[in-house]
Amino acid sequence: MHRLTILFYLFTLSLLHAQTSNRQPAAIILDTDIGPDYDDVGAMAVMHALADRGEVRPLAVISSNKNELVVPTIEIINTWFGRPELPTGAPKGVGASNGASQKWPEMLVEKYPHKIAKTSDAPDAIETYRRVLSTQPDQSVTIVTVGFLTNLSNLLDSKPDKISLLSGTDLVKRKVKQLVSMAGAFPQGREYNVLVDSVASEKVFSKWPTPIIFSGFEIGKEIKTGLKVIVNEKLDSPVKDVYAWAMPKSKDDAQGRMSWDQTAVLVAVRGVMPYFSLKRGRIIIEGGNNKWADDPMGPHAYLTEAMPFSQVTALIEGLMMWEGKR
Repeated sequence: MHRLTILFYLFTLSLLHAQTSNRQPAAIILDTDIGPDYDDVGAMAVMHALADRGEVRPLAVISSNKNELVVPTIEIINTWFGRPELPTGAPKGVGASNGASQKWPEMLVEKYPHKIAKTSDAPDAIETYRRVLSTQPDQSVTIVTVGFLTNLSNLLDSKPDKISLLSGTDLVKRKVKQLVSMAGAFPQGREYNVLVDSVASEKVFSKWPTPIIFSGFEIGKEIKTGLKVIVNEKLDSPVKDVYAWAMPKSKDDAQGRMSWDQTAVLVAVRGVMPYFSLKRGRIIIEGGNNKWADDPMGPHAYLTEAMPFSQVTALIEGLMMWEGKR
């Protein structure tokens, strides 16, 4: 039986047990394009809230976007939640540089102090990945990608170096337990994170050596958050600032912003059940579009509805209003 098939089979069997047993905090690296959309801000808030509850150990927050305001934004949010020391990084080669139409990153970096002036001042994302992964126990890290697949493609291509004698693919195979990706639309479609760097997406999803769970466009589309955040008079946070700034500028967000990225973080930390179910198979990327091949023993799976979306919305929105332990 193929190694990936065995891993995914054992991983699936362990999901329910993980929900009901005492377990060590999940160790995650968050890879984000934070800027074109603002659900990434909500996803970072969810991560930090769960970290303060002892459920997750953040290892790094890395940018997949070369826009110059992305890493300062990451630093501002990490600092507000009391984790300014979290490693970061950004692509140094070819990559997308996408900003926000509502100009909320400009507002954020003007209001909050930060030490990293611009994204290009940050370390190479691949160096950060290799440094962080090399220090972790084998098969212990969950990578959560809620942006472009540029970094993960480059990581797979990376060569042995002074940080690790392993190639990128071998380093991932040894250190990473799973990849959770907000990408794709299922069972087929054309989705932004896949499309922006479709070459990287095809490489990662065809060559990644661990199981992959996808939170697709159709999941986050039904989970709209932010209204309770911006009317919470007790809350004073960059998360509230971003949502209060951006939501009125987006006519489609009158009932809340669709919450794609938060679902990926929630699943990476707490597991799939009881929030969602899984459809097993394999993703196929063709020219920026994605298709799906059903396979009960496939290396990939995408989320489907289990708990009513209204309940998942309430849970995520509550985590987004966490005030931190600063």
